[in-house]
Amino acid sequence: MSSYRGRRGRGYRDRELEFETSREVKAIPSFEELGLKKELLRGIYSYGFERPSAIQQRALAPALKGRDVIAQAQSGTGKTAMLSVIALNSVDIKTREVQVLILSPTRELAQQTQHTLLSLGEFMNVQCHACIGGKNLGEDIRTLDYGVHVVSGTPGRVFDMIQRRNLRTRSLRLFIIDEADEMLSRGFKEQIYEVYRHLPPSIQVILVSATLPHDVLEMTSKFMTDPVRILVKRDELTLEGIKQFFVAVEKEEWKFDTLCDLYETLTITQAVIFCNSKRKVDWLTSKLRENNFTVSSMHGDMKQSERDAVMAEFRSGKSRVLIATDIWARGIDVQQVSLVINYDIPLNRENYIHRIGRSGRFGRRGVAINFVTNEDVAMLRDIEQFYSTQIDEMPMNVADLV
Repeated sequence: MSSYRGRRGRGYRDRELEFETSREVKAIPSFEELGLKKELLRGIYSYGFERPSAIQQRALAPALKGRDVIAQAQSGTGKTAMLSVIALNSVDIKTREVQVLILSPTRELAQQTQHTLLSLGEFMNVQCHACIGGKNLGEDIRTLDYGVHVVSGTPGRVFDMIQRRNLRTRSLRLFIIDEADEMLSRGFKEQIYEVYRHLPPSIQVILVSATLPHDVLEMTSKFMTDPVRILVKRDELTLEGIKQFFVAVEKEEWKFDTLCDLYETLTITQAVIFCNSKRKVDWLTSKLRENNFTVSSMHGDMKQSERDAVMAEFRSGKSRVLIATDIWARGIDVQQVSLVINYDIPLNRENYIHRIGRSGRFGRRGVAINFVTNEDVAMLRDIEQFYSTQIDEMPMNVADLV
């Protein structure tokens, strides 16, 4: 079979989630109507937001009233900013105690959340610390002992700090789990339960993700009280504004030459190339550099200082093409990225949405290109059907679309 033809999925009305958006949820179209602190409102407008996004219009009000909330929305719709607003509005800066704990699956996402929080809280004098693995333990201990209002961290390091009693939980009033499907369905589940056991019983809990499988939703009953549910149907998850294409490469060995042909298109803006393994990322990076292409790379086995340097280069635009594993698929927001290439088709459907969501952030347009070998055809068809979307053959003028 020399070519894969995209086809529109039949849909999955019979498999729809039982959980629907809670009836009491109303859309609040402006930040002024939410009764936010004046300094926070000033920070929101200074940051460049004019009005809440769709998920913010529905989830902010119940969360600000103290309700437990399960919020699901597409990538790039302002989830991190929403969490930051909820956290900042609940903090009492007069007391230097940790009052909000935000957990993320990757160090980069935890740092990005810290950055967004500090930017939106510019006029509030809020102290927010990124508590993540790979960083100096003594620095964490000193900062937490000095006192901060918000901790944005990864489960392992946060739990370590709680066990050492440097992160005191007695004043915590808000617990936020970002990318909840990743956190609750894989290796983090036990750590999150351990963290939760140390939190005050009255704590407010907020869960956020672009995908929330049924088993994860069922699990939330263990630590949430009558949560407000704001969920979108699966077929609304494929991202408007992102054009999806495939290139039929037939064999694995042909992918590299195809990528070289596309290289100039990649550097028109910025691009992320996803591979399924760390070894493949290293191999592709060195092979492209051997052929005099400038690329940077990132995966979980790299030291934190290296990962930080790569992120800084890519955010500043010094680096135009980043090759990464799925560590980069979750929540990372670099506004200039408008092209994603799946060098390997992702191994699960959820990661497809997260990957292509790195382009077209917050309503901007983006392009996703999938390299499809003969073995990948069934997987891409499955993705199409699952999300009721269409993935077309890449046109010759793809550079005009980026």
